[in-house]
Amino acid sequence: MLTGEIRNQIDSIWNDFWAGGVANPLSVMEQMTYLLFIKRLDDLHTLEERKSQTLKTPMERRIFPEGQDEKGRPYEDLRWSRFKNFEPREMMDVVDEHVFPFLRTLGAEGSSYGHHMRDARLGFSNPALLAKVVEKLDKIPMEDRDTKGDAYEYMLSRIASAGQNGQFRTPRHIIQLMVELTEPQPTDVICDPASGTCGFLVAAGEYLRDHHPQALRDPALRDHFHSDMFHGFDFDTTMLRIGSMNMILHGVENSNITYRDSLAEDHSEDAGAYSLVLANPPFAGSLDNESTAKDLQKIVKTKKTELLFIALFLRLLKTGGRAAVVVPDGVLFGSSGAHKDIRRMLVEDHKLDAVIKLPSGVFRPYAGVSTAILLFTKTGVGGTENVWFYDMTADGLSLDDKRANLLPPEKLGAVPAEPLAEEEHAKNNLPDIVARWKNREGEADRPRTAQSFMVPVEDIRETGSWDLSLNRYKEVEHKKVQHAAPADIIAELRAIETEIVDGLDRLEEMLG
Repeated sequence: MLTGEIRNQIDSIWNDFWAGGVANPLSVMEQMTYLLFIKRLDDLHTLEERKSQTLKTPMERRIFPEGQDEKGRPYEDLRWSRFKNFEPREMMDVVDEHVFPFLRTLGAEGSSYGHHMRDARLGFSNPALLAKVVEKLDKIPMEDRDTKGDAYEYMLSRIASAGQNGQFRTPRHIIQLMVELTEPQPTDVICDPASGTCGFLVAAGEYLRDHHPQALRDPALRDHFHSDMFHGFDFDTTMLRIGSMNMILHGVENSNITYRDSLAEDHSEDAGAYSLVLANPPFAGSLDNESTAKDLQKIVKTKKTELLFIALFLRLLKTGGRAAVVVPDGVLFGSSGAHKDIRRMLVEDHKLDAVIKLPSGVFRPYAGVSTAILLFTKTGVGGTENVWFYDMTADGLSLDDKRANLLPPEKLGAVPAEPLAEEEHAKNNLPDIVARWKNREGEADRPRTAQSFMVPVEDIRETGSWDLSLNRYKEVEHKKVQHAAPADIIAELRAIETEIVDGLDRLEEMLG
């Protein structure tokens, strides 16, 4: 957990960028990502040096070569630990003219983050700003993985709070909820086809560290965790850099974060490759048929991105693979042929497990659209018996644009540090969702007037359109109302009539 001092240091760096003329929050984040990457390269090189000295053997992996670069600058000067002590103008010259060109050569190393740094550029020309930012970043303790990860997450939250580019960041507690519901396993191969800052992949990695620590002590599983488990796609190169660095700072060395327009490119190479999909993709409306992947059009004939993404998830999952994804409400009840087809597929051809209706303010202030989380398993042979519905009314934060905490921090999230009192459930439904999902055998007996309940697949079929909207199945508990006597109602109506007549008379006098 971040201390107030570290938060203040990050806020101070952010303010320095703004004062120095770097006003776009995404640009600030990108430049901080570059600098953290440069610092990390030096840390790795230092680690190799110490190992070499301790074992009295040559260095196995030398990040900064011996000698000089093509412009005659010693490679030793390109290290963070060296140039941080230079005066501002010389530091600017070294970083801009030597370090960044060096970064752009690292793509050949084969790592995904090296690949994303190939077109890295310093985005400002103010030596005083660079010196100030380097000095302050150097003081933030980044030795501990949790601190590194939390610090970067806090930087990412500044993108959202700045009011720009917030669409790239799903609220952390909603991500945590979806990860808790899917329970990632050490052998999973996890994919987010619209990865953005890689929040879902990071959360899945943290879940595995907390729940399966022994897996990282097994050489094969540890190698799988660092190199083969996590896959993220995006078509925004800035997001790829930020997301890749997010994974690194959370201790995943070589995740596969790659450039891909998920709805436009063919997926034959990795169809059926993943056992878990976690995603909240952007729903931008419609695409042209020409720009949509043909293999997705074969699954569902549509231009709607929200339906194409579900087709994509089914295409990427292997048989037995599971998914937790955010969809707009229209997917649940849309009346077009494509909407019905995709719902029929989920219910009849695969196994639809749950529909969790989210309150409309969850993604404020960026969008007020109503959404839901779908949980399903790819089977290819059906298997849906009962679908679990949950009507989430509160997520721990206010549902207006301020999104203020309704409870203390230790009582927020899907797995709060302290248990909630009964009356606090009305302010944070997430722990209840996790508890009921894990004990859903008992949900079949709950009435449809409750916050969660099961719906047999036969009832969904009977709608004729495989309607998945919660209100279609939820029942309202009717309470007996004490009716007034007819004479009292008549007397009340006459009193209202008298008031209206008197008012009209007064208005006539004023106008006449």
